[in-house]
Amino acid sequence: MVPTSQQATDVVVQTHGDVNRWERDYARDKIDRLRSMAGAPVLFARVDLRRFTDPARERPADAKASLDVNGSLVRAHVAAASITEAVDLLDARLRERLGRLSGRQAARVHTSPRASVRPTFGAVPSEDREVVAHKSFAVGEQSVDEAIGDLELLDHDFFLFRNAATGEDNVVARAEAGYELFEPRIRCPLGDVVEPVHRSPVSPPVVPVDEAMEILDLGDQPFVFFVDPDDGRGRVCYRRYDGHYGMIVPADG
Repeated sequence: MVPTSQQATDVVVQTHGDVNRWERDYARDKIDRLRSMAGAPVLFARVDLRRFTDPARERPADAKASLDVNGSLVRAHVAAASITEAVDLLDARLRERLGRLSGRQAARVHTSPRASVRPTFGAVPSEDREVVAHKSFAVGEQSVDEAIGDLELLDHDFFLFRNAATGEDNVVARAEAGYELFEPRIRCPLGDVVEPVHRSPVSPPVVPVDEAMEILDLGDQPFVFFVDPDDGRGRVCYRRYDGHYGMIVPADG
């Protein structure tokens, strides 16, 4: 029997480092209570809790969650001084995203970058960093507004998508005031976007992966959007919170 939003859905809690049983139960109870506001069957719920031992970390408690709400993925990722504080922040962000999902076509309120609750990047020597590739969550073409909606639901800082207005791979990213849109060649008509969006004045470079990684290493940006010269498709290389690299490639590539 498929669980409904009112039925008990087991919350999987995974821990790393010194996380005690009470903290695990606290996280499970918090996330379990969110089922009532999901508005649709919650098919899966997972929480990952990690306590780092590095004394240099100002916020050593890391918490992230993934909820499958009738096929829509809702995520959040935060860091705090303690596990319970991180879980409380996680709960608040998930409540915001579930509310957004249940009324997805309504006007949305922009969520700031919230650097104060984001995890810090791990320190891994450049020669030891590995690349972890992932497919984009966007399947098919989307409008800019739809891409922003997915960015917020997934709690990402950037989102790679195929623009329905131009057919090109674009990236939308959080900015200090609203969002920033990165386009390779064609400037799309923005139309009636709900969110404040400004276009990046910089076109993504057309370079192979290794050169894009060099650009990421030499700069201070969290990600680099580039176009692969072999297939003309957009890709994003970025710094992962564990200190390694991530690579986002088109879902239909």
